[in-house]
Amino acid sequence: MTGEAKPTGRDLDDASLYINRELSWLAFNARVLDQAASGDWPLLERVKSLAIFAANLDEFFMIRVSGLHEQLESDVIERTPDGLSAAEQLERIGVIVRQHLESASTLYARVLVPALAGQGVRLRTWKSLSEGMRTAARLYYRESVFPVLTPLGVDPVHPFPFLSNLSLSLAVEVVDPVTEERRFARVKVPESLPRFIPVEAAPGNASSADEQRNFDLLPLEELIANNLGDLFPGMKIEGCFPFRVTRDMDLDILEQEADDLLSVIDRHIRHRRFGAPVRLELSPGLPEHIRDLLLDKLEIEDEDVYEYPGLLGLSGLLDIAQLARPELRDAPFVARTPVQFVEQPDLFAAIRGADVLLHHPYDSFGPVLDFLRRAADDPNVLAIKMTLYRAGSNAEVVRTLVHAAENGKQVAVSIELKARFDEERNIAWARSLERAGVHVFYGVAGIKTHAKVLLVVRREGAELRRYVHLSTGNYNASTAKLYTDLGLFTADSAIGEDATELFNALSGFSRNRNYRKFAVAPITLRATLAAKIEEQCERARSGKPARIFAKLNSLVDIEIIRALYVASQSGVDVDLVVRGICCLRPGVAGVSERIHVRSLIGRFLEHARVYVFGPDGEEEFHISSADWMPRNLDRRVEVLAPITCERARAKIRHECMATLERDNCRVYEMDADGVYARRRPGEGQSPNDAQLLAMSSPQRAAASPKRRAMTMSASRRASPRASSDEAKSGENGAQGKPVRA
Repeated sequence: MTGEAKPTGRDLDDASLYINRELSWLAFNARVLDQAASGDWPLLERVKSLAIFAANLDEFFMIRVSGLHEQLESDVIERTPDGLSAAEQLERIGVIVRQHLESASTLYARVLVPALAGQGVRLRTWKSLSEGMRTAARLYYRESVFPVLTPLGVDPVHPFPFLSNLSLSLAVEVVDPVTEERRFARVKVPESLPRFIPVEAAPGNASSADEQRNFDLLPLEELIANNLGDLFPGMKIEGCFPFRVTRDMDLDILEQEADDLLSVIDRHIRHRRFGAPVRLELSPGLPEHIRDLLLDKLEIEDEDVYEYPGLLGLSGLLDIAQLARPELRDAPFVARTPVQFVEQPDLFAAIRGADVLLHHPYDSFGPVLDFLRRAADDPNVLAIKMTLYRAGSNAEVVRTLVHAAENGKQVAVSIELKARFDEERNIAWARSLERAGVHVFYGVAGIKTHAKVLLVVRREGAELRRYVHLSTGNYNASTAKLYTDLGLFTADSAIGEDATELFNALSGFSRNRNYRKFAVAPITLRATLAAKIEEQCERARSGKPARIFAKLNSLVDIEIIRALYVASQSGVDVDLVVRGICCLRPGVAGVSERIHVRSLIGRFLEHARVYVFGPDGEEEFHISSADWMPRNLDRRVEVLAPITCERARAKIRHECMATLERDNCRVYEMDADGVYARRRPGEGQSPNDAQLLAMSSPQRAAASPKRRAMTMSASRRASPRASSDEAKSGENGAQGKPVRA
C-alpha cells in the first residue's frame, strides 16, 4: 500500500495519542494470564503460565510500582506522555491488578485445581486428607519442617520482626489460657523447603505405574498452619492467616561516586532485601486489629493491600509445573544444527564462506559454544573479546573463557554488573575471570553494556582475520532454549573492525562516532533509526512503496513513536510486533491508520529484535540488542548491525515475518484503545502457530533424516489440533523460574 502524506495538523504532543507504560505492561501480563486460561495448552503448561503471570507481577511491584512510590514521595510532580501523575498511575494499577488477581484466583481454584485432580494431581487442603494421610503428613512435619521453623512473637519484649521480600508468612493469633491475653506471632514459611508436600497414607508403597503417576500435594503453609500446637505448646490457637510482603528491589547506584563499582554493587545487593514495602498480600478473614498492626509496622497504606482468596504467591506453582508427568507438558523439541555447520564442520571455514544466522531455540545454541571452545583451543587464535550481560548460573561460556586465558590467549570480557537480579552472579563470574588472568572491565560509566558481541582474532597465514558473533540475546545456554533470539556469525572485515573499536571504547576511552556498519547507542543508534524512518517517509511522499517492520520487546520511546506517526501520515506501512509494552496507539484516524501492532505469546519468550526498512525486494535488514526505549537508546551500550547475506535475510523473512502473518493462535492484535484481541482461526481455517511454523521451517537445516523425522513427529504431536501447544512466558519468563531479558 502506498500513498502521499496527508498532514492532519494533529498535535503529536496530545496525551491521548500515547498509552501509559505501566498499564501497557499490565495488558501484556493479562495476555500471559489469558494463555493460562487457554484450553489448547497441555495442563502443566497452563499451570506454568499462571506461575509466570504471578512472578511477572512480583517483579512489576518490586521495580515499577516501587519507582512510582519514590516519585510520589519526592517534591517533583512528573507526568507521563499520556498525562498521568504517579498517584493516578498507582490508582489505576490498583484497580487493574485486583481484577487480574481475582481472575487468576478463580482460574486456579475453579479450573486448574479440578483439571489437575482429573489427571491424578490432587492439590489438597488439610481438611480433605484422610486420617492416614494426616498421620504421614504430621510425621513429615515433625522430622523435616518443625526443626526449621522459628515462631516470632510480638510484644514489648519482642519487637516486630523484619519481613523479607516475597516471604510467605503466617500471622498467628494465640490466647494464653492462664491470662486470657491475646498474642500475635509471625511464622515464616521456609523458602528452603518445597512449597508442595507429597502426602500419602503409606509413604513409599506406590507400586504400579498408575500409582506413581498420581500425586497428592499439600501446600507447606497448610501443613504448618494445622500443626501450630507444636510451636505454641499450651496456648490456644485462635487464628492463622497467610500474608506476603513485596519490597522495593531496584538498585540505584551513582557510579560517579563509586570508586570501586564491584564493591559498591556487592554492598547494595546485601542491603537490597531491606527495601521499603510496596505491597501487602492478605488472605480473607484476617482480623482488623492484625491488619492494622501489619499496616502500622510495615508503614504501608491501605491502597497497597491486596486481599484475595486461595494460594498466595502463585509463582510457587512452578513446582507443580515441573512434576514428572511429561504427557501433561509440551512435547519435546530437538533443536537442529544449521546446514552450513553440518556440511562444513570447521566453523571458521564455514563462517569465511558466508555469514551464518542462527534462530534460537529452533537452531541449537551449540554452535556458539563450539565456536568459543574451538577458539579457546586453536593455537592460531590470539585474542577473544566478549560482552556478558546474563551468563546464567552454570555458565559454560565463563569456564571456556577461563580455559582460553589458561591457554595463553588474550581474553578481554565486559561484564555488566548492573544486570538486574543477576548482579550477584555476575560479580562471582567477574572474580573468577580475574583470577584466571582475564582482562575484566565494566563498560562505560553511567550506562549499562547491553550489546551482545563476541570477537575472535585469528592468525591465518600472513594476516589476521576477525570473526564476530552478534546476538539479540544473552550468552546463556539455558535461556537459549526458552527465548527466541537471533545470532549472526560473520567474517565481514568492516564488522570485525567495528567490533574491535567497540571493545576498545568499552575498555578504554573513546568518542568514536565513525563505525562502518554498526550503529551504537548511546552515540549513533537513535540518529540512525530516525534517519531510516525518515528515508521511508521520503519514499512514500514521492509515491514509492515504503514499509517499516519492527519486531521487539517494548516500544516506549516517544521520539520514535512520533516518527512512526509521521511515517504513517506520510504513507508508510508500519508493521510492529511488540511482545510487551507498547505506548503507541495504532489505527488512530489521521495519525496512525497505517500502523499495525501485534503481540505474540507462545511456548518460547519472543526476544529477538529485528528491524526492516523498505518494501519487498528493497529491504534493509538489521538485528539489534536494543528495544525502542529511552534506556536502550540513551543509557545503554547497544549495537544495531545489518544483515546482508541473502540466505540470512530469507530466514528472517520466513521465520520472523511470514510465520507471524499466518498465526491465528497466539497473536494478539491491538486496537486504537490499547485493547488486545486474540486472533482465532476462521471458519474452515486450520490453526497456525507461528512458533510451530518456525520449528518446521524449510529454512532450517536438518542434521540427519532420522533426527528430522523425530523432530517433525514431535512438532505434529504438539500441534493445536492435538491440544498440546506451547506456553507463554513473561518478560521474565523462563520457565522453571522467571527469566529476564
